[in-house]
Amino acid sequence: MHQTLGAVRLAYRSRIAHLVKSGMIDNAVQVFDEMRHSSHRVFSVDYNRFIGVLVKDSRFELAEAIYRDMTPMGFSLIPFTYSRFISGLCKVKNFDLIEALIRDMEALGYVPDIWAFNIYLDLLCRERKVGFAVQTFCCMVRRGREPDVVSYTILINGLFRVGKVSDAVEIWNEMIRRGIRPDNRACAALVVGLCHARKVDLAYEMVADEIKSARVKFSTVVYNALISGFCRAGKIEKAEALKSFMRKSGCEPDVVTYNVLLNFYYDNNMLKKAEGVMAEMVRSGIQPDAYSYNQLLKRHCRVSHPDKCYSFMVKEMEPRGLCDVVSYSTLIETFCRASNTRKAYKIFEEMREKGVVMNVVTYTSLIKAFLREGNSSVAKKLLDQMTELGLSPDRIFYTTILEHLCKSGNLDKACGVFNDMIEHGITPDVISYNALISGLCRSCRVTEAVKLFEDMESKECCPDELTFKFIIGGLIRENKLSAAYKIWDQMMDKGFTLDRDVSDTLIKASCSVSADA
Repeated sequence: MHQTLGAVRLAYRSRIAHLVKSGMIDNAVQVFDEMRHSSHRVFSVDYNRFIGVLVKDSRFELAEAIYRDMTPMGFSLIPFTYSRFISGLCKVKNFDLIEALIRDMEALGYVPDIWAFNIYLDLLCRERKVGFAVQTFCCMVRRGREPDVVSYTILINGLFRVGKVSDAVEIWNEMIRRGIRPDNRACAALVVGLCHARKVDLAYEMVADEIKSARVKFSTVVYNALISGFCRAGKIEKAEALKSFMRKSGCEPDVVTYNVLLNFYYDNNMLKKAEGVMAEMVRSGIQPDAYSYNQLLKRHCRVSHPDKCYSFMVKEMEPRGLCDVVSYSTLIETFCRASNTRKAYKIFEEMREKGVVMNVVTYTSLIKAFLREGNSSVAKKLLDQMTELGLSPDRIFYTTILEHLCKSGNLDKACGVFNDMIEHGITPDVISYNALISGLCRSCRVTEAVKLFEDMESKECCPDELTFKFIIGGLIRENKLSAAYKIWDQMMDKGFTLDRDVSDTLIKASCSVSADA
C-alpha cells in the first residue's frame, strides 16, 4: 500500500514537471490542485517546488493563495523559495506581501538570501522609501544577513537621491569599517552623489587611496564626475591633473571628459585651451559631438556678430549632422538679444522646415522677444503652437511671462499666471517670486508683496538679496517704516546688506518722521 501511494505521488510530480517544461502552466495548476485534494499526501517539497514555478511565471496571486493554504497545515517554505518569492514580488511592488513573508521568515529563524535582500533594498530606494530601506537593512544585519558591497551601494545611491548626503557618507564609512572593499560601482555612487551635492573635495578625499593604489579600476563615470566637480568649483588645475592621471591609469578620456573641460574653457574665455582640447579629441580618435560644437557655438554667440554665428552653424555643424534643437535655440536667443526678432523668427521657420523638433526654450526666447516689442499677437500665436505640440510651459517660461506682465503693469494678469504656474505643479523659484514681488511693490501694492514674501518663506524658497531690497523699497515708498526696519533686520540676519542709497533713504525717512513728531 505504501509503495502504491508513493508511486501515485511520483506520477503526479512527473505529470506536473512535464507540463511545466512544456509551458502548460494552467494544466500544471489543475494537476497540482488534483494532487492536493486527493487522498495522497502532499509534502512540503511539493509546495516549495510549485510555488517556485508560479513565481517564475509571475502568477503571484495564485502563489499567495497556495502559500496561505499550506501554512495552517504545518508546511513552510525553505529559505531559497522565500527568497525567490520576495524577489518576484519586487517586480510588482507588492510591499504588503513582501513584509508578511519577511515576518514569516523571521518566525522560522530565516533571513532572505543576499540576492533577494539587495533586490528589495533597491526597490525601496527606487520608490523613495529610503528611510524604510535603512531600517530594513539594519534589521536584517541584526538578524544575521551579512550585507555585501552591492547592498551598501544601493543604500548610498538611495540616500543621495533624497538629499541625505551625510547619511550616505556614514553608510560608506560603515562599509569600510566592516572590511568590505568598495568596487567601481560603489565608488561611482559615492563620487557622483557628492559631486552633485557640490562636495568634490570630500569626494576626492574619500576615494583618493583607491585612485592612488589602483586597487579599483575606475570607470570614466568616476573620473568624469570628479573632473566636472573640480571644474564647477573653479579648480581647473585639479581637473586637468586628474584627466592626465586617468590616462596613465589605463582609463582613456571619453567625449564626456573632453566636453566637461570644453565647457569650462569656453565659459572662462580660455580659447587656446579649448582649441587644444578639440585638437586632442581628434588625435585620440574621438569625434566632437553635438554637445562639443554647441559649446563652441555658444562661445561664438557671446563674442561674435550673430550672422557669423549662423554662418558657423551652417558651414561647420550642418555638414557633420550636428545641428540640433540646442543649436537652433542658441541662435534664436542670440538674434533675439540683438533685437533682430525677424531673423530669429526666420531661423525658427527654417528649423521647422528641416524637421528639428522645437522645445520650450525655443518658444520662450521668441515669445519673450515679441512681448518685449509689444507684438502680443505673434506671441499668442506662438503660445498656441506650443500648446498644440503638447509642450508644457516650464518655470523659465512662466517667469518670462511674469516679468513681461509686471514690467508692462498688468499685475492682475501676472498674479493669475503665477497661480496658474502653481496649479500646474511647477514650484516657483526665487526669480519667479522676485518678478511678482518687484511688480507689486512698484505698483504700490506692498501689502500683497509682503504676503507673497511670507508665502515664499513658508514654502522654503529662500529670499535672496533682491527680494529684501524690493520689499524694503516698497515699504519705504508707502511710508511703512517700522515694517521696513523689521525686514531690514531679517535681511541682516541672513547676511545680506542694503545698497547705501537704500539704507540712506531708510535712515533719512526715519529722521524725517522723528522730526515731525
